[in-house]
Amino acid sequence: MAKILVIYYSRTGNTKKMAELVAEGARKEGAEVTLKDVSGVDVDELLNYDGLVIGSPTYYGTMAAEIKKLLDDSVKFHGKLDAKVGAAFASSANVGGGNETTVLDILNALLIHGMIIQGDPRGDHYGAVAIGAPDARSTKQCARLGQRVAKLAKKLAG
Repeated sequence: MAKILVIYYSRTGNTKKMAELVAEGARKEGAEVTLKDVSGVDVDELLNYDGLVIGSPTYYGTMAAEIKKLLDDSVKFHGKLDAKVGAAFASSANVGGGNETTVLDILNALLIHGMIIQGDPRGDHYGAVAIGAPDARSTKQCARLGQRVAKLAKKLAG
């Protein structure tokens, strides 16, 4: 069974709700899922999962400092996250709020670790996004992201 860690930071609860939806989608695909606020994540535990999904609100066009710190701390595992599955999601206050730049910044860090990124040819290509609280569209995209990550992690984990 593939093990997925969904990590998020949320001040208003919007990104937390997205994380819950991503986790629910991964569970539907049969993965063992752990859902954690970034404040409860020990960087050492990243090695224990087949897939990592990271979500952040958008601040000044990029991820929250709390998410960035986790990624900065993960540098001690450079090369050890290679071939694990990675994905990202983000929320922002408005349409031009920087969701895609936030998702791509997170994905850049995961790619540097050698992770395999799960994109989507339909819907939110880089990762699920929401404007404010998740609406029906973003709810569906979050669940789909979780399912797709779990499905790929299961294939790769054998």
